[in-house]
Amino acid sequence: MSGHSKWSQIKRQKSVTDAARSRVFSRYARLIALESKKANGMLSAPSLSVVIARAKAANMPKENIERAIAKGTSKDSGNLEQVVYEAYGPGGVAIMVDALTDNKNRTTQEIKHLFVLQGIDLSAPGAASWAFTKTGTVFIPNEPLIDASESGGEKLGTILEALDEHEDVQRVFTNARGYEDTGD
Repeated sequence: MSGHSKWSQIKRQKSVTDAARSRVFSRYARLIALESKKANGMLSAPSLSVVIARAKAANMPKENIERAIAKGTSKDSGNLEQVVYEAYGPGGVAIMVDALTDNKNRTTQEIKHLFVLQGIDLSAPGAASWAFTKTGTVFIPNEPLIDASESGGEKLGTILEALDEHEDVQRVFTNARGYEDTGD
């Protein structure tokens, strides 16, 4: 009867939810650090206050937010850079990957490797952006949305999950029906 205690079940569930929350918090921390660097630590700056509000909505602790602001304004803060990668997935589905990185070459190679493992090539800038309308920091797919077949849908789900696991990836947008990201 090993593994059937109540604590074992709670521990497994807690580790899964904690890992997901950790990923979300680290993404917001990087975004807050970038925006605080742009705003020179001024909390009244619109872009920084919006990101902080989004982080608070995700239940990010106040200490983590303050630490991220301090990291962005410190002298030894890294040069975070926002980059967008484009690709075409199964069935011709356009994929836009919004990433925040301190080393563009490393991130490009890692994203390229994730795509190659799924049989997808990284496209040139502008190749897939025609399928989206950029509104602020969100890419909204233009109509008509593409229906992913059953096998293509499973493969697309695998690709999106692999991208979501990457620490530099902030958000992933696609024009496949049922997979579109509507924003926070």
